[in-house]
Amino acid sequence: MRRILWGAAVLGTVGAATLASLVVWPVGAAPGPIALSGDVDRGAYLARVSGCISCHSNFEAARAPLAGGAPLDTPFGTFHPPNLTTDPVSGLGTWTVEQFAKAVRQGVGPDGTPYYPAFPYAFYADFTDQDIADLWAAFQTVPPVADPAPAHTVGFPFDQRWGLKLWRAAFLHDPDTGPVDGRSDAWNRGRALVRGPAHCGACHTPRNLAGGRDLATRFAGNAALPGGSKAPSIQPQALEQGGWTVSALTYALETGLTPSGDAFGGSMAEVVRENTRFMTPEDRTAMAIYLLQGEVGGRTD
Repeated sequence: MRRILWGAAVLGTVGAATLASLVVWPVGAAPGPIALSGDVDRGAYLARVSGCISCHSNFEAARAPLAGGAPLDTPFGTFHPPNLTTDPVSGLGTWTVEQFAKAVRQGVGPDGTPYYPAFPYAFYADFTDQDIADLWAAFQTVPPVADPAPAHTVGFPFDQRWGLKLWRAAFLHDPDTGPVDGRSDAWNRGRALVRGPAHCGACHTPRNLAGGRDLATRFAGNAALPGGSKAPSIQPQALEQGGWTVSALTYALETGLTPSGDAFGGSMAEVVRENTRFMTPEDRTAMAIYLLQGEVGGRTD
Protein backbone atom coordinates (compact mmCIF):
# COMPACT_ATOMS: atom_id res chain seq x y z
CA MET A 1 0.00 0.00 0.00
CA ARG A 2 2.84 2.36 0.87
CA ARG A 3 4.39 1.74 -2.54
CA ILE A 4 1.07 2.55 -4.23
CA LEU A 5 0.66 5.73 -2.23
CA TRP A 6 4.27 6.67 -2.90
CA GLY A 7 3.84 6.03 -6.60
CA ALA A 8 0.64 8.08 -6.70
CA ALA A 9 2.41 10.92 -4.91
CA VAL A 10 5.27 10.83 -7.39
CA LEU A 11 2.89 10.82 -10.35
CA GLY A 12 0.94 13.68 -8.82
CA THR A 13 4.10 15.68 -8.29
CA VAL A 14 5.28 15.03 -11.85
CA GLY A 15 1.85 15.91 -13.21
CA ALA A 16 1.74 19.15 -11.24
CA ALA A 17 5.24 20.06 -12.38
CA THR A 18 4.32 19.32 -16.00
CA LEU A 19 1.20 21.46 -15.77
CA ALA A 20 3.15 24.29 -14.14
CA SER A 21 5.72 24.13 -16.92
CA LEU A 22 2.98 24.24 -19.54
CA VAL A 23 1.37 27.27 -17.93
CA VAL A 24 4.61 29.28 -18.03
CA TRP A 25 5.85 27.83 -21.32
CA PRO A 26 6.15 30.78 -23.74
CA VAL A 27 4.63 30.56 -27.20
CA GLY A 28 5.55 32.47 -30.32
CA ALA A 29 8.81 34.12 -31.21
CA ALA A 30 9.89 37.73 -30.93
CA PRO A 31 9.67 39.33 -34.39
CA GLY A 32 12.56 41.33 -35.69
CA PRO A 33 12.33 45.11 -35.83
CA ILE A 34 10.02 46.46 -38.53
CA ALA A 35 11.24 49.86 -39.72
CA LEU A 36 9.51 49.88 -43.11
CA SER A 37 7.25 52.74 -44.11
CA GLY A 38 3.66 51.62 -44.44
CA ASP A 39 1.29 52.44 -47.27
CA VAL A 40 -2.04 53.45 -45.71
CA ASP A 41 -4.09 52.70 -48.82
CA ARG A 42 -2.57 49.27 -49.29
CA GLY A 43 -2.98 48.56 -45.59
CA ALA A 44 -6.64 49.56 -45.69
CA TYR A 45 -7.18 47.26 -48.67
CA LEU A 46 -5.46 44.37 -46.92
CA ALA A 47 -7.51 45.00 -43.76
CA ARG A 48 -10.70 44.87 -45.84
CA VAL A 49 -9.66 41.68 -47.67
CA SER A 50 -8.60 40.06 -44.38
CA GLY A 51 -11.94 40.70 -42.73
CA CYS A 52 -10.54 42.97 -40.01
CA ILE A 53 -13.22 45.61 -40.54
CA SER A 54 -16.16 43.22 -40.81
CA CYS A 55 -15.12 41.12 -37.83
CA HIS A 56 -14.11 43.92 -35.47
CA SER A 57 -17.06 46.22 -36.22
CA ASN A 58 -20.53 45.76 -34.79
CA PHE A 59 -22.65 48.10 -36.88
CA GLU A 60 -25.92 46.57 -35.69
CA ALA A 61 -25.05 47.58 -32.14
CA ALA A 62 -24.13 51.09 -33.36
CA ARG A 63 -20.51 50.68 -32.26
CA ALA A 64 -17.88 52.68 -34.08
CA PRO A 65 -15.92 50.91 -36.84
CA LEU A 66 -13.20 48.64 -35.43
CA ALA A 67 -14.32 49.32 -31.86
CA GLY A 68 -15.27 45.68 -31.34
CA GLY A 69 -17.30 43.22 -33.34
CA ALA A 70 -20.48 41.23 -33.05
CA PRO A 71 -20.24 38.18 -30.76
CA LEU A 72 -19.33 34.81 -32.22
CA ASP A 73 -21.33 31.98 -30.68
CA THR A 74 -19.43 28.69 -30.78
CA PRO A 75 -19.57 25.33 -28.96
CA PHE A 76 -16.66 26.56 -26.84
CA GLY A 77 -18.27 29.82 -25.75
CA THR A 78 -19.02 33.30 -27.05
CA PHE A 79 -16.12 35.35 -28.37
CA HIS A 80 -16.18 39.13 -28.75
CA PRO A 81 -13.73 40.55 -31.32
CA PRO A 82 -11.77 43.28 -29.52
CA ASN A 83 -11.40 47.00 -30.03
CA LEU A 84 -8.73 47.75 -32.68
CA THR A 85 -8.87 51.53 -32.57
CA THR A 86 -5.97 53.69 -31.41
CA ASP A 87 -7.37 54.17 -27.91
CA PRO A 88 -4.52 53.53 -25.41
CA VAL A 89 -6.72 51.64 -22.93
CA SER A 90 -9.44 49.93 -24.95
CA GLY A 91 -7.52 49.48 -28.20
CA LEU A 92 -4.03 49.32 -29.70
CA GLY A 93 -2.85 52.78 -28.69
CA THR A 94 0.13 51.60 -26.64
CA TRP A 95 1.21 48.79 -28.96
CA THR A 96 4.34 48.74 -31.08
CA VAL A 97 4.38 47.56 -34.67
CA GLU A 98 6.39 44.52 -33.56
CA GLN A 99 3.73 43.59 -31.01
CA PHE A 100 1.14 44.03 -33.73
CA ALA A 101 3.15 41.73 -36.01
CA LYS A 102 3.33 39.02 -33.35
CA ALA A 103 -0.40 39.23 -32.72
CA VAL A 104 -1.36 39.11 -36.40
CA ARG A 105 1.09 36.47 -37.60
CA GLN A 106 1.40 34.32 -34.47
CA GLY A 107 -1.75 34.89 -32.46
CA VAL A 108 0.12 35.99 -29.34
CA GLY A 109 -0.61 39.18 -27.40
CA PRO A 110 1.95 41.68 -26.09
CA ASP A 111 1.90 39.98 -22.69
CA GLY A 112 2.55 36.55 -24.22
CA THR A 113 -1.05 35.37 -23.91
CA PRO A 114 -2.15 33.14 -26.80
CA TYR A 115 -5.29 34.24 -28.61
CA TYR A 116 -8.25 31.96 -29.17
CA PRO A 117 -8.39 30.65 -32.75
CA ALA A 118 -11.69 32.47 -33.28
CA PHE A 119 -9.13 35.05 -34.44
CA PRO A 120 -7.93 33.50 -37.74
CA TYR A 121 -4.28 34.40 -37.21
CA ALA A 122 -3.20 31.09 -38.73
CA PHE A 123 -4.14 32.45 -42.14
CA TYR A 124 -2.02 35.58 -41.66
CA ALA A 125 1.22 33.79 -40.78
CA ASP A 126 2.76 34.46 -44.19
CA PHE A 127 2.20 38.22 -44.12
CA THR A 128 5.44 39.99 -44.97
CA ASP A 129 6.99 42.78 -42.93
CA GLN A 130 5.70 45.15 -45.61
CA ASP A 131 2.18 43.77 -45.19
CA ILE A 132 2.43 44.36 -41.46
CA ALA A 133 3.82 47.88 -41.93
CA ASP A 134 0.98 48.71 -44.33
CA LEU A 135 -1.69 47.34 -41.98
CA TRP A 136 -0.15 49.18 -39.05
CA ALA A 137 -0.11 52.45 -40.98
CA ALA A 138 -3.79 52.01 -41.81
CA PHE A 139 -4.76 51.21 -38.22
CA GLN A 140 -2.93 54.31 -37.01
CA THR A 141 -5.52 56.41 -38.88
CA VAL A 142 -8.46 54.93 -36.93
CA PRO A 143 -9.85 57.41 -34.36
CA PRO A 144 -9.62 56.22 -30.75
CA VAL A 145 -12.75 54.82 -29.16
CA ALA A 146 -12.62 54.51 -25.37
CA ASP A 147 -15.06 51.63 -25.24
CA PRO A 148 -13.68 48.12 -24.73
CA ALA A 149 -15.40 45.17 -26.32
CA PRO A 150 -17.10 42.79 -23.88
CA ALA A 151 -15.00 39.99 -22.46
CA HIS A 152 -15.27 36.52 -23.93
CA THR A 153 -17.80 34.24 -22.26
CA VAL A 154 -16.00 30.91 -22.12
CA GLY A 155 -16.62 28.20 -19.54
CA PHE A 156 -14.23 25.68 -18.01
CA PRO A 157 -11.99 24.16 -19.29
CA PHE A 158 -11.83 26.40 -22.35
CA ASP A 159 -11.24 29.47 -20.19
CA GLN A 160 -7.82 28.06 -19.29
CA ARG A 161 -5.68 29.75 -21.90
CA TRP A 162 -2.66 27.59 -21.20
CA GLY A 163 -4.61 24.83 -22.94
CA LEU A 164 -4.31 26.81 -26.17
CA LYS A 165 -0.62 25.98 -26.15
CA LEU A 166 -1.51 22.32 -26.62
CA TRP A 167 -4.08 23.25 -29.24
CA ARG A 168 -1.50 25.24 -31.18
CA ALA A 169 0.96 22.36 -31.09
CA ALA A 170 -1.67 20.03 -32.56
CA PHE A 171 -3.59 22.18 -35.00
CA LEU A 172 -1.64 25.32 -35.95
CA HIS A 173 -0.34 25.00 -39.50
CA ASP A 174 1.32 27.38 -41.92
CA PRO A 175 -1.18 28.54 -44.57
CA ASP A 176 1.20 27.65 -47.43
CA THR A 177 0.43 30.65 -49.61
CA GLY A 178 3.61 30.64 -51.67
CA PRO A 179 3.59 30.50 -55.46
CA VAL A 180 3.66 27.19 -57.31
CA ASP A 181 5.93 26.79 -60.32
CA GLY A 182 4.15 26.19 -63.58
CA ARG A 183 0.92 27.90 -62.57
CA SER A 184 -0.29 31.25 -63.89
CA ASP A 185 0.23 34.53 -62.07
CA ALA A 186 -3.52 34.81 -61.57
CA TRP A 187 -3.76 31.30 -60.09
CA ASN A 188 -0.89 32.01 -57.71
CA ARG A 189 -2.42 35.33 -56.70
CA GLY A 190 -5.71 33.56 -56.04
CA ARG A 191 -3.96 30.89 -54.01
CA ALA A 192 -2.27 33.53 -51.87
CA LEU A 193 -5.58 35.31 -51.26
CA VAL A 194 -7.76 32.24 -50.64
CA ARG A 195 -5.30 30.50 -48.32
CA GLY A 196 -4.11 33.73 -46.72
CA PRO A 197 -5.91 37.02 -46.00
CA ALA A 198 -9.33 36.03 -47.38
CA HIS A 199 -9.13 32.92 -45.09
CA CYS A 200 -11.81 31.02 -47.02
CA GLY A 201 -10.79 27.82 -45.24
CA ALA A 202 -11.80 29.24 -41.86
CA CYS A 203 -15.43 28.63 -42.77
CA HIS A 204 -15.32 26.22 -45.72
CA THR A 205 -13.15 23.52 -44.12
CA PRO A 206 -14.54 20.93 -41.66
CA ARG A 207 -13.34 21.06 -38.07
CA ASN A 208 -12.84 18.35 -35.48
CA LEU A 209 -14.26 18.31 -31.96
CA ALA A 210 -11.34 20.41 -30.75
CA GLY A 211 -11.98 23.09 -33.35
CA GLY A 212 -8.97 22.21 -35.50
CA ARG A 213 -9.35 22.28 -39.28
CA ASP A 214 -9.27 18.96 -41.11
CA LEU A 215 -6.75 19.88 -43.78
CA ALA A 216 -7.21 16.53 -45.50
CA THR A 217 -10.65 17.82 -46.56
CA ARG A 218 -9.70 21.44 -47.15
CA PHE A 219 -12.61 23.49 -48.60
CA ALA A 220 -15.05 20.55 -48.34
CA GLY A 221 -17.57 22.65 -46.41
CA ASN A 222 -18.57 23.06 -42.78
CA ALA A 223 -22.04 22.40 -41.39
CA ALA A 224 -21.33 23.84 -37.93
CA LEU A 225 -20.34 27.49 -38.21
CA PRO A 226 -20.76 29.98 -35.35
CA GLY A 227 -24.37 31.01 -34.98
CA GLY A 228 -25.66 27.85 -36.65
CA SER A 229 -24.73 28.86 -40.20
CA LYS A 230 -23.34 26.46 -42.81
CA ALA A 231 -20.66 26.77 -45.46
CA PRO A 232 -20.83 24.59 -48.59
CA SER A 233 -17.96 22.84 -50.30
CA ILE A 234 -15.91 25.11 -52.53
CA GLN A 235 -13.76 22.34 -53.94
CA PRO A 236 -13.56 22.43 -57.77
CA GLN A 237 -15.85 19.46 -58.39
CA ALA A 238 -18.54 20.81 -56.08
CA LEU A 239 -18.35 24.24 -57.68
CA GLU A 240 -18.63 22.75 -61.17
CA GLN A 241 -21.61 20.66 -60.15
CA GLY A 242 -23.23 23.82 -58.81
CA GLY A 243 -22.91 25.49 -62.20
CA TRP A 244 -20.13 27.83 -61.19
CA THR A 245 -17.66 29.23 -63.71
CA VAL A 246 -14.81 31.66 -63.19
CA SER A 247 -16.88 34.55 -64.50
CA ALA A 248 -19.92 33.58 -62.39
CA LEU A 249 -17.88 33.23 -59.20
CA THR A 250 -16.07 36.50 -59.87
CA TYR A 251 -19.43 38.22 -60.28
CA ALA A 252 -20.81 36.58 -57.14
CA LEU A 253 -17.88 37.80 -55.06
CA GLU A 254 -18.80 41.32 -56.14
CA THR A 255 -22.59 41.17 -55.99
CA GLY A 256 -23.57 38.17 -53.88
CA LEU A 257 -25.67 36.77 -56.75
CA THR A 258 -25.37 33.10 -57.71
CA PRO A 259 -25.66 31.50 -61.20
CA SER A 260 -29.26 30.51 -60.39
CA GLY A 261 -30.22 34.10 -59.68
CA ASP A 262 -30.37 33.51 -55.94
CA ALA A 263 -28.37 35.55 -53.45
CA PHE A 264 -25.87 34.52 -50.79
CA GLY A 265 -27.27 34.41 -47.29
CA GLY A 266 -25.87 34.12 -43.80
CA SER A 267 -22.20 34.79 -43.16
CA MET A 268 -21.32 34.69 -46.87
CA ALA A 269 -23.60 37.65 -47.51
CA GLU A 270 -21.60 39.55 -44.92
CA VAL A 271 -18.32 38.48 -46.53
CA VAL A 272 -19.43 39.95 -49.86
CA ARG A 273 -20.94 43.07 -48.32
CA GLU A 274 -17.97 43.92 -46.12
CA ASN A 275 -15.00 42.26 -47.84
CA THR A 276 -14.94 40.90 -51.37
CA ARG A 277 -16.98 43.60 -53.11
CA PHE A 278 -14.22 46.04 -52.19
CA MET A 279 -11.55 43.93 -53.86
CA THR A 280 -10.17 44.73 -57.28
CA PRO A 281 -11.75 42.86 -60.20
CA GLU A 282 -8.39 41.22 -60.82
CA ASP A 283 -8.22 39.84 -57.29
CA ARG A 284 -11.77 38.51 -57.39
CA THR A 285 -11.01 36.81 -60.70
CA ALA A 286 -7.79 35.37 -59.29
CA MET A 287 -9.68 33.84 -56.36
CA ALA A 288 -12.24 32.35 -58.73
CA ILE A 289 -9.53 30.89 -60.98
CA TYR A 290 -7.79 29.24 -58.05
CA LEU A 291 -10.97 27.82 -56.56
CA LEU A 292 -12.27 26.44 -59.89
CA GLN A 293 -8.92 24.95 -60.88
CA GLY A 294 -7.81 23.81 -57.45
CA GLU A 295 -4.37 22.43 -56.77
CA VAL A 296 -4.50 19.85 -59.56
CA GLY A 297 -6.23 21.74 -62.36
CA GLY A 298 -9.82 22.30 -63.37
CA ARG A 299 -12.04 24.75 -65.21
CA THR A 300 -10.54 27.84 -66.78
CA ASP A 301 -13.71 29.50 -68.14
